[in-house]
Formats: sequence, C-alpha cells, structure tokens
Amino acid sequence: MKSSTPILRIFNEEKAKEFYLTYLGFKLDWEHRFEMEMPLYMQISNGSCIIHLSEHHGDCCPGAAIRIEVENIGLFHSNLLSKKYKYSRPGIEKTPWNTQEVSVLDPFGNRIVFFESIQN
Repeated sequence: MKSSTPILRIFNEEKAKEFYLTYLGFKLDWEHRFEMEMPLYMQISNGSCIIHLSEHHGDCCPGAAIRIEVENIGLFHSNLLSKKYKYSRPGIEKTPWNTQEVSVLDPFGNRIVFFESIQN
C-alpha cells in the first residue's frame, strides 16, 4: 500500500479556501467542475500531505476526522495563532499516548488533528 488521500466535504468554496489555504497554509493544486454551476472538487497540499475537498453530496459526509503528522508542532501552533483567524484559536495538548496535538474544526464540521510524537 501507499499513502491515502482523504476527501472532506465542503459546502462553500470561499470559506473552504479561507480556512485551508489562508489559515492552515495549504496550497491549491487544482480545481474541477463538470460544468460552471456544478459542485467543486479540488486538491490541496502542504508538503507531502494531500487532501481532496468536495462539494459533491455523494463523495463523503461532513463531520469526518483526520490526523496529520507535522514537524515542530510548537511552530505550527504559533503560526496558526499569529493569523488571528476569528473562527479558531486552537490550543496545544500533550496526550497520554505521547503526542502533542493541535485540533481544529473546519467550517463544515470536519476535525483535523495535527500531531507530533514526543520523544521519551
């Protein structure tokens, strides 16, 4: 097996781009619509992390959760807070399973947990 590509449900292109591109720092790789007024399907990425976002009702359900491993979670957390995104001010949590985690909810109810393993 190789890596997986999660598909997250979105309902508003503008809010999705504000959250994923501006706030979280992903870049837009491509967009697809079958016709101009049809739902949007797009790919975003940050490093080797790839996510698909879809307005298509049959692709997935809102309220999913994904985990993304990052390097230097403290810096990542500081960068998020410095953006002063009015809908999210996440904390950083040390877990019993030896990770530090930053959890955010997107505007559509999907939870994204960024984590880094803690070395003992």
